[in-house]
Amino acid sequence: MTIVGIRGFRDILPGDVERWQFIENTTRKILEDFGFKEIKIPVLEKTELFARSIGEDTDIVEKEMYSFLDRKGESLTLRPEATASVLRAYIEHNLYKEEPIKKLYSIGPMFRYERPQKGRYRQFYQINAEVLGVEDPKIDVELMVMLLHLLKRLGVRRTDLSVNSLGCSRCRPQFRDSLRSFFETRLDILCPDCKRRLKTNPLRIMDCKMETCTKVASDAPSILDFLCSECLTHFDAVEEMLRTFEIPYVVNPHMVRGLDYYTRTAFEISSSELGAQNAIAGGGRYDNLLKELGGPDIPGIGFAIGIERLALLLEEREGLFRFPKVFVAALGSEAQNDAFRLTTALRLKGIWVEMDYGDKSLKSQMRRANKLKADFALIMGEQELKSGSATLRDMKTGHQEEIDLGKGMDELIEKIG
Repeated sequence: MTIVGIRGFRDILPGDVERWQFIENTTRKILEDFGFKEIKIPVLEKTELFARSIGEDTDIVEKEMYSFLDRKGESLTLRPEATASVLRAYIEHNLYKEEPIKKLYSIGPMFRYERPQKGRYRQFYQINAEVLGVEDPKIDVELMVMLLHLLKRLGVRRTDLSVNSLGCSRCRPQFRDSLRSFFETRLDILCPDCKRRLKTNPLRIMDCKMETCTKVASDAPSILDFLCSECLTHFDAVEEMLRTFEIPYVVNPHMVRGLDYYTRTAFEISSSELGAQNAIAGGGRYDNLLKELGGPDIPGIGFAIGIERLALLLEEREGLFRFPKVFVAALGSEAQNDAFRLTTALRLKGIWVEMDYGDKSLKSQMRRANKLKADFALIMGEQELKSGSATLRDMKTGHQEEIDLGKGMDELIEKIG
């Protein structure tokens, strides 16, 4: 019986990998231009870390985490998101003592047990960026500016920015009470999960994906009506700076994000080209999370980008793929040996060269050169060997010329650019 991959865990094959490499390489360049440094975090953490940070009443913790007991009976979890792990490392290694402001990013897989669909898998990949140690609303806008700049550099044109404020520990309790009163009069419409959430955390109802609950939540009270003076001042400053940078945005008072740790600024970027599941990136402030995880009382803000959805938007983008510079077509065993030596020497000089291993016809080899989309074909046969030359063919124009290999590779390298 053939063994196949696990549902929701997919292979990223050549042809797709090039898009991912383009995304990752561009991301690293942009984030490092803004002062971020990469951090690599483990995929496995103690379950308690995510239960404390994400919130025990969230769908992620209740339904979607891959958790198991190890041989010592300790509960471990494949990370469903990166922020908690980054903050755990920040606290554990006392990074806050090195420099009061830290800008960190990570790229890697996350794991959530949910229904697989296009652009959404059980093992999925994210780009995460975190800024720790800055309370000023300027950093909120800086992250949004950077994120939009990154998407533009990646070639994503049609984007929509939504922002909201989620308040703080002072003003959110009043909003929570107002939500509870609102939804209690509409219990018969809510799904079973939201009926339970009403008792534990009514804010989670605002994040429900059930159509009936979404419709009810659209009429719910707005958190913007409950913001304390400090949260309102912070949000006003964010809006003012977005306008200063002439960044189009909409205020979505019902956007709460899917994690409990968010405070104040929350934002999301979507694309109309992705259909119903149109979110590309999202994030916000988590000013209390470090303290709740046992660290210092330091504010933080960050975002995550889904690489799968970005890759979908780059499907038609040209210029992402590399092709061989030269395909060496050798005829006869002696020419094969010379071709192998030449191919290896060119590769060691940083030139992508391919050849066939085995005595095949010229027609067969040229067919493969075309299939590989090589820029040039270098044809080496018995007659060429005797004269120390080879025929170089431009695969796009069909132009051919003789190359003198007796003097080394300099002429060939010059001709192929």
